[in-house]
Amino acid sequence: MQVILLEKIQRLGELGQQVQVKPGYGRNYLIPTGKAVPATADNVSKFEARREELESAQADALGKANIRAKDLTDIVITITKKAGAEGKLFGSVGTVDIASAVSATGVEIDKHEVILAEGPLRMIGEHEVSLHLHADVDVPLKVIVEAEAE
Repeated sequence: MQVILLEKIQRLGELGQQVQVKPGYGRNYLIPTGKAVPATADNVSKFEARREELESAQADALGKANIRAKDLTDIVITITKKAGAEGKLFGSVGTVDIASAVSATGVEIDKHEVILAEGPLRMIGEHEVSLHLHADVDVPLKVIVEAEAE
């Protein structure tokens, strides 16, 4: 399925680029979320008429993401959970826990912006987590997981 991207999508393409995607990905995700439109002659002409508006919206989103990234640099998050004697957690620290801890510092982030490359955190100690704020903006975040005092 051929689509026109209405915003930059990581590992797929830039704004305005026509790309070939699998039909299910286009029909079920890209088109309903407004990230792309089918590449018909009518949609190509409509896109060219809106190109400047979309480019300014994308630049604005990038600017906001850079401001948030500046606010998030050098933040260290400490989360306490119950843990066993060997340092293994009874449960895990997931994206929701990290997002709420970061939001408590005053910078709002969503759980989908937290990237846990190796899955949920299951051990106490220092962990490096990535925050994906925009297709071009990733911020490293240090998360310290401590055992609860008994």
